Amino acid sequence: MQKRKGIALVWLRNDLRATDQQSLYQAATKHEQVITYYAFDPAHFTTTEWGFKKIEAHRAEFLIETVTALKKELAAHNISLIIEQESPHNGLPKWVVEVGVTDLYFQKEWTTEEREEEEKVIRNLPPQINIHSHYDQFLFHPEDLPMQVEDLPEVFTAFRKKCEKYSSVRPCLPSLPTMANENRLEKTFHVPSIKELGLSPVDKHPHSAFPFAGGSKAAQERIEHYFWKTEKLSFYKQTRNGLIGIDYSAKLSPWLANGSISTRQIYWEVIEYEKQIKKNQSTYWLIFELLWRDYFKYISLKHQDKLFHLGGILDREYDWKNSSRIFQSWCEGTTPEPFVNANMIELNKTGWMSNRGRQNVASYFAKNLLMDWRMGAAYFEAFLIDYDVHSNFGNWLYVAGVGNDPRDRKFNVRLQAERYDEQGKFQRLWNQKSLFE
Repeated sequence: MQKRKGIALVWLRNDLRATDQQSLYQAATKHEQVITYYAFDPAHFTTTEWGFKKIEAHRAEFLIETVTALKKELAAHNISLIIEQESPHNGLPKWVVEVGVTDLYFQKEWTTEEREEEEKVIRNLPPQINIHSHYDQFLFHPEDLPMQVEDLPEVFTAFRKKCEKYSSVRPCLPSLPTMANENRLEKTFHVPSIKELGLSPVDKHPHSAFPFAGGSKAAQERIEHYFWKTEKLSFYKQTRNGLIGIDYSAKLSPWLANGSISTRQIYWEVIEYEKQIKKNQSTYWLIFELLWRDYFKYISLKHQDKLFHLGGILDREYDWKNSSRIFQSWCEGTTPEPFVNANMIELNKTGWMSNRGRQNVASYFAKNLLMDWRMGAAYFEAFLIDYDVHSNFGNWLYVAGVGNDPRDRKFNVRLQAERYDEQGKFQRLWNQKSLFE
């Protein structure tokens, strides 16, 4: 066994878990001391040009819960979590020097803001620091793809079929070792409150379809409920277009988004379920959705910053509008379309919206109102507790006709409402005046 040496610092971002976490596992098995670092970057809580925060309260509360849970989880392994309200490029290098860190580990990111922050951090580090970065957010690891990223198909089905035929999902990593007790830093660190982040506290809404807490333990409890206790997974394909309640879909996306659970963990849990309970179209369909998630990550890896360009990855030109009045009406749920309004009010009140709702409100925004789709994407970024940069912008490109939809579809929101909310129960639930108060 290789002798452990040096002090490792693991910079945490959207990989907020201790289990099946590549950077943590590598650091803990190779070094005699490991510390972790997470920054509530003030840049993430500034006000956007449209008047809302880059991260709003529901998403922030879920993040606070996640970091609080992770701090406890890491402490059980004698690993300290440094928590700061500071930009990483200012805060992290100071701790590297103060603790005498020899090696820095982090999950590799490639989208604009994350990449630029990474470059600033590295520039501010002492030159002798060893840097280790890992791709750790995919179902199929980049090294296992049956094609080069630059040759990635622009249609999902072609990607899916090749991966299913020629690739395999890696096993989860072994359990994280528990470090020696003296590994812990003497100082303890405070998780900021919602008020300290400059936001107003929000309560869990009684009608929320996602009333769950952040953190890996909560994610595992959700899997235990949805898979093993209720066996709802066996009916996922039939119910996934639902609108009301906690069990119409798996609802694992918030934990996936900030890395409280890995795609590998979910995949192998599905495989185990298929062995013990049932294998059917529904169990496959959850894996199918994980593949969609992978696809959008690979699309952003292939096209890089074009993900955020108005013309998208197709460089298409449309005459987009940017009316603040129309935008506000859509945001507040006061458009002429009750189905759109109900979904937007649900988002504002809970931080959650169904997959069916997202497709409809985004299509209405881009295809009916002809608004700059990036404004809608920014609003989703602020409010969705399961915001993931790749899935969010990939989906918005898709519905706006500047992404990976070969048919450039437009949703008829009234027909969609008749089909998926036939009795109008969902619209009545959220289109009540009292919900605004």
